[in-house]
Amino acid sequence: MRAHATVPSPIGPLTVVATDGVLVRLYLEPPGADADLGQRDDAALAPVAAQLGEYFRGDRADFDLAHHLVGSTFELAVWAELARIPYGETHTYGQVARAVGEPGGAQAVGLACGRNPVAVVVPCHRVVGADGSLVGFGGGLPRKRFLLDLEQRDSRLF
Repeated sequence: MRAHATVPSPIGPLTVVATDGVLVRLYLEPPGADADLGQRDDAALAPVAAQLGEYFRGDRADFDLAHHLVGSTFELAVWAELARIPYGETHTYGQVARAVGEPGGAQAVGLACGRNPVAVVVPCHRVVGADGSLVGFGGGLPRKRFLLDLEQRDSRLF
């Protein structure tokens, strides 16, 4: 069964979607009319909402949520590498590309980050340009800056 809920956050309302209780999508922007959201079920997605709330309050550095990601072999490798970037730290697109065995694949990493279906939970916001600048984020650069600032401020707690 597919279900969705809207979770309030300091970066705007987030729409979370689960299939059979497993997180499959987190929308930073309102989903389009063609999005397969299923029924609204706040209770089914309460654990997701709770962990997102903890994260935004600075009480959680890592998510412990069942999630299912669908993508190419390369995308799955990139998303797994993103999950290894420590809270409060950033890596460059080039660093991620080298870590997944694709030196010179920074642009491809950027594309994979843009296709990340569960942003924030899989922290694509922790990836920056080669010079440390903020580039690319599906939710917009102001949201990326907010997330990085949140983690920088609270990283001393973890």
